[in-house]
Amino acid sequence: MAVAEDIALIKRQEDVLVFPAFDEAVAFKIGSVIRDRALAENLPVIVDIRTFDRPLFYAAMPGSNASNPDWARRKINVVKRFLKSTYRMVLEQQRPDRTFKIGEGLDIADYVLAGGGFPVTVKGAGVIGVIAVSGLPERQDHGVVVEALCDHLGIDKRGLALPPEEQ
Repeated sequence: MAVAEDIALIKRQEDVLVFPAFDEAVAFKIGSVIRDRALAENLPVIVDIRTFDRPLFYAAMPGSNASNPDWARRKINVVKRFLKSTYRMVLEQQRPDRTFKIGEGLDIADYVLAGGGFPVTVKGAGVIGVIAVSGLPERQDHGVVVEALCDHLGIDKRGLALPPEEQ
């Protein structure tokens, strides 16, 4: 699948994966689903779910490391700034150094182009937070979040899943 097709599918994910409401209980359910999957599949990830004003769920799996929370923090900042998925930003920006263009004024210490941050969008309110996963290759980080959201919202994940990356 071409980059343009991936971007179009991610935009569709962002348009479809919208919550009727989002609170601490919803964050806990989604975070727990991701945590359970990570434990079952030995995924060395961290999960960080938050609204823009406070953290709601955090878990670190065996095999994750000290850099994963910082990667998640920088992904969260990107979603907060641009109100879209970080993997979409990666594909749109096409910057192998993982930094934003100098003219953006975004410090690499606080912003990174890396997949795994997905906007929490609530119907009638817009983007209010982020679900971030860090520890896998970025396309997989993104996919873990999308799959959990599809399951939670009762949406067929097959229609929204990105295909495996072409080698």
